Amino acid sequence: MDQKTNLKKRTTWLGVVAGVIRKEDKVLLGLRPAGSSLPDLWEFPGGKIELGESPTEALRRELSEELGIEAEIGKLIFAGTHTYGKNGIILLFYEVKYWKGPISPKHHTDLKWYSPEEVRELALPEANKKMLEELGL
Repeated sequence: MDQKTNLKKRTTWLGVVAGVIRKEDKVLLGLRPAGSSLPDLWEFPGGKIELGESPTEALRRELSEELGIEAEIGKLIFAGTHTYGKNGIILLFYEVKYWKGPISPKHHTDLKWYSPEEVRELALPEANKKMLEELGL
């Protein structure tokens, strides 16, 4: 038997960043648009880390593209992994306390501020849902 056929294919891992944006006792979530992957689910704003970007640079860019804001990225709150089929994601959640500009939906169908209790009741991507406790929600 050929050695290559005996090897298991490695999982493809994708680096993803998300911002936990709080206002008083609520957190901001965006509704994923129809036609995207995981449509009509509420998520923390963010996205993929592009080649050559640090995680904080990626989140700053994503928040500009998705929300139209200039954000100051805070500390890493939690890092976790999740698998969708044969692909895995490494998801890094960062605190975002300060930003410039009005928040508006540039990518999401809707944006809303939710209390921790409300967040737990929403339709969220599995990767987000399984990490709520670690995020203090």
